[in-house]
Amino acid sequence: MPSPNVTAEQATILVERIRAWAKELGFAEARIADIHLGDAEHKLQQWLDAGFHGEMEYMAAHGEKRARPAELIPGTVRVISVRMDYLPSDTSEDWREVEQARQSDAQAAVISVYARGRDYHKVLRSRLQQLTGKITAEIGSFGFRVFTDSAPVMEVELAQGAGLGWRGKHTLLLNRDAGSMFFLGEIYTDLPLPVDEPISSHCGECTACIDICPTQAIVAPFKLDARRCISYLTIELKGSIPTELRPLIGNRVLGCDDCQLACPWNKFAQRSQLPDFDVRHELDKATLVDLFAWTEEEFDRRMEGSAIRRIGHERWLRNIAVALGNAATQYANDPKLISALEARRTHSSELVREHVTWALDQHGAA
Repeated sequence: MPSPNVTAEQATILVERIRAWAKELGFAEARIADIHLGDAEHKLQQWLDAGFHGEMEYMAAHGEKRARPAELIPGTVRVISVRMDYLPSDTSEDWREVEQARQSDAQAAVISVYARGRDYHKVLRSRLQQLTGKITAEIGSFGFRVFTDSAPVMEVELAQGAGLGWRGKHTLLLNRDAGSMFFLGEIYTDLPLPVDEPISSHCGECTACIDICPTQAIVAPFKLDARRCISYLTIELKGSIPTELRPLIGNRVLGCDDCQLACPWNKFAQRSQLPDFDVRHELDKATLVDLFAWTEEEFDRRMEGSAIRRIGHERWLRNIAVALGNAATQYANDPKLISALEARRTHSSELVREHVTWALDQHGAA
């Protein structure tokens, strides 16, 4: 259906209303990006050619469409780019120190902050749809499609073009007022809205994110080898975690926030306006032993509505087994840890058994 005719003056007024509606819906910011992504296509191809995407074949599946919004969704002339803060509402001022302290306790199960609440895909998609509904009510039917970390969308490039922030050396988007602890979402549209200006980078000479990475996955500024990234290893990788990388994972069982915890800009990270991202099932306090004991039924029930559920119970156990093995650095031959691992030694999954055997070997109990 063709979009209604919108004059330049009407488009300017509409953008201001879109920003206000976005705030009402819990977004921290909404800005407008042009669809021309410069040399992003060339950089993506170089990254793919280097094999840095690992098993994430979807990164290459759509070819040039990823960097060409108008070819992905014909008729697209602008992208409404939004960000939504996700720190839980009760996050303390010293939250980065709290997170780092959990990493130093080998029996603690560390889950990336973004995954402790409700699945962000569902939260953002629903609210983006509500935002398009408000636009429709204002101007009538128009062409659009919403995205939330889905389909072949270069969301950081678009957000950077819209002026929501700049790409940090860890490849995440950084914002002067909110660090990097936020989600991104997009509305591809055929509305000729006035575009916002990008902002300059403010990383300077800082290399904190590169220096802190446990697996040295950030191989150069702005260049990530996903195959070494703990988030990739614990979420995207479907098979066996490379043996040489297992000890470097520590007690991180889903995702990794190290580069964000080290980033000075995250002292400005903002708490979410929404209860959706508040911690569920005390995932900010859980122990490895407790989580390892969950049956598949318990995992599915507890993780209903969580982004964690998409990895499945098998990979959940794989990840925790590695962490239990790494706990031997502090708690070698601890009866609770050994008992937990022994209970899974004959698990029906060969993948789980392999990682349990490795973990027991770290304790000298294989």
